[in-house]
Amino acid sequence: MKLPKTVILLAPALLAAGLVLPDPRRKIDRDHAANTGRLLIEGREAFRDDTFGSEAFWSDALGLHRTIAGAANGGIGPGVSPRTALAVGLKVDVERLHGRTRAAIRTGRADLDDPATTLALLAEDAVVGVRGEFDSRGRLKSVGITCALCHSTVDDSFAPGIGAPLDGWPNRDLDVGTVISLAADLSPLARALGVDVQTVRTVLASWGPGRFDAHLILDGKAFRPDGRTAAVLLPAAFGLGGVDRATYVGWGGIAHWNAFVGNLEMHGSGTLIDRRLDDPVKYPLAAAAGLGHTRAADDRITSKLHALQVYQLTLPVPEPPEGSFDRFAAKRGEAVFSDRGRCAECHVPPLYAEPGFPMHTAAEIGIDDFHAQRGPLGLYRTTPLRGLFTKARGGYYHDGRFATLGDVVDHYDDHFQLGLSPIEKRDLVEFLKSL
Repeated sequence: MKLPKTVILLAPALLAAGLVLPDPRRKIDRDHAANTGRLLIEGREAFRDDTFGSEAFWSDALGLHRTIAGAANGGIGPGVSPRTALAVGLKVDVERLHGRTRAAIRTGRADLDDPATTLALLAEDAVVGVRGEFDSRGRLKSVGITCALCHSTVDDSFAPGIGAPLDGWPNRDLDVGTVISLAADLSPLARALGVDVQTVRTVLASWGPGRFDAHLILDGKAFRPDGRTAAVLLPAAFGLGGVDRATYVGWGGIAHWNAFVGNLEMHGSGTLIDRRLDDPVKYPLAAAAGLGHTRAADDRITSKLHALQVYQLTLPVPEPPEGSFDRFAAKRGEAVFSDRGRCAECHVPPLYAEPGFPMHTAAEIGIDDFHAQRGPLGLYRTTPLRGLFTKARGGYYHDGRFATLGDVVDHYDDHFQLGLSPIEKRDLVEFLKSL
């Protein structure tokens, strides 16, 4: 009896994990393997390519496609060239580029200052997280976004910003605010926030690379009390296996957050039921707009949540680059992590996250509670530590308040009065870099 194709595809991973291959004589094993393979494939497709119908917002409402195309290509204004797109952190998947396009970029024949080249990249579905639709005359008629826009990057193997996709990595180069501000008409956002368009532009400009404010449309708080942006760093989508909460302030698990983002942030067409958004004091904008009771007649999100969850749970945590940390110091730092540093009390190996309910008050971790209070619980989640090197751009913690891992260690040494020596601190940093 032959094994199903999906089992054959999964066999190397199963063997590498020390698992026994499914027995093809048992129907339940065959069904399980086939279902797993199907969900992984569907989840990857949804993560990379499904816009959930968000074209209705980004194009029909905001007219972003017209700005991208430019007047010379049926849109408005100068258009968005590949050089501009790369400068604001958009990425290109080299694996989707046609051979002639690769050759043109490699030899310098591709005009990276011409918006028509951007349209050619969109036509090849090569812009990570952005999907374009073209009319019969080859003109861009709409754009939508996917999960990969913020939660994938590329390995730069072909050129800076162009390479093989790295799903789950936070795109800390992406200037989301600038991308949104390119839209032809920001008045729908202004109306939703109850402000004028210039204020919207000011808020978007304050975010900077690698940041996004998912709470803005809920509470309207664009800035912290100290005047800094209220936007937080884009998180990784990998390393959430065994972790109860998917966000910095613990809204819910992967499935909840995908529904939340797919409907309210990507502006896709779907269903979100979250009665916590009915609170008129905490979430005045969300309560007034009924965001916690979002239901679309054409639901393009709900049916994808299962596969998306499976795909994210199976995303591998990237290994730190060779030579990026001192192995001997890291070994010593592991002992500090588990003992005098007290790190393992919450970041429990081998998850390096907190099993169970991973939520803490701001006072417990020694910081202010501004962002915690924007969440539903008023608490902060214990951050999973694996793959930290992918999150270095923009700093550490939810808001990047600590520029280096050394700053994080100094903070906890002071807050918990650990009395770590300079050598212990250095070794602990090397261990963190090794995760």
